[in-house]
Amino acid sequence: MADVARLAGVSYQTVSRVLNDLPHVRASTRARVLAAIRESGYRPNAAARTLVTGRSHTLGVVAVDTVFFGPASTLAGIERAARDTDYAINIVTPRTPDGDSVLEAVDRLRNQAVAGVIVIAPRDSVAGVLARAAAGVSLVGAGCGRIEQVGGVAVDQRAGAALATRYLLDLGHRTVHHVAGPAGWLDAAGRAEGWRAELKRVGAAIPPPLTGDWSARSGYTAGRTLARDPAVTAVFCANDHMALGLLRAFHEAGRQVPSEVSVIGFDDIPGSPYFAPPLSTIRQNFGELGRSTLQLLVEQLQAGTPVPRRVLIAPDLIVRSSTRPPAPARGGRPGRRRPPPRPRRDG
Repeated sequence: MADVARLAGVSYQTVSRVLNDLPHVRASTRARVLAAIRESGYRPNAAARTLVTGRSHTLGVVAVDTVFFGPASTLAGIERAARDTDYAINIVTPRTPDGDSVLEAVDRLRNQAVAGVIVIAPRDSVAGVLARAAAGVSLVGAGCGRIEQVGGVAVDQRAGAALATRYLLDLGHRTVHHVAGPAGWLDAAGRAEGWRAELKRVGAAIPPPLTGDWSARSGYTAGRTLARDPAVTAVFCANDHMALGLLRAFHEAGRQVPSEVSVIGFDDIPGSPYFAPPLSTIRQNFGELGRSTLQLLVEQLQAGTPVPRRVLIAPDLIVRSSTRPPAPARGGRPGRRRPPPRPRRDG
């Protein structure tokens, strides 16, 4: 710090005030000190800053189920957003994806005097304890559902599922079958609700959904069942991995995609443009999710009080080669098509 003071031509105390963002420093002096910091390559000690200001510059993140694409991408989005702030990120992964483990993880972060906590836990079992977890610490949920007295940010899962279903119906399919995610997941429930609501809205038949576990293997199992039914012309899978397994099952059964069956997924994982055929899907904007979550937590820290606001981020329809209008029935005519929603075309 002495080198910074010498380069800037100021006192040691002035450098300390600039580093700790304290008042009563002229703008020109602050700019000179910051330039000297860059020139010298000085890195302030975070622990020392906390002692001086009484404020931590670390945010805690409790991340559950990061082996799955959605939670892992949410975490990555938050980390990217934090790079543009003055905050460091401390990540804790609970031992098990349940409420008690999340409460324990939040307690660990609270004991480390973090400024605030973000919880990534799209499970029913966790959503029920977040109000308790928020006691004594600023806390925001990412993809954790609607919770009283706790702010949260999420991609609108229900809207994304409705968008996928509506697109297939507008292509002319009479109904859409669904391969749902596992019970206990908020994302799976939201996507099933959106699919069912859209079919109900237009008066289409609502087939019983098949349930998977997010894996390609479970999608393959569901695909073998659906492939045996010649009436199936359109399938909405609750994630892209299950869609991958379903495509394999349809191929083995001789059901051609998309000429006989249209398939759409959810997530837009990096590999989805390279499926055979390239997969139409719903894209979640994890970058915006990360920015909005961090912004809501910082807003709460600045206000000094909980901000129980819920932010929903709209997903995007991505159209590739796995969807098309249904083939006309033998001796019949194709169903009447409605103008589909305007999608992004990718791949």
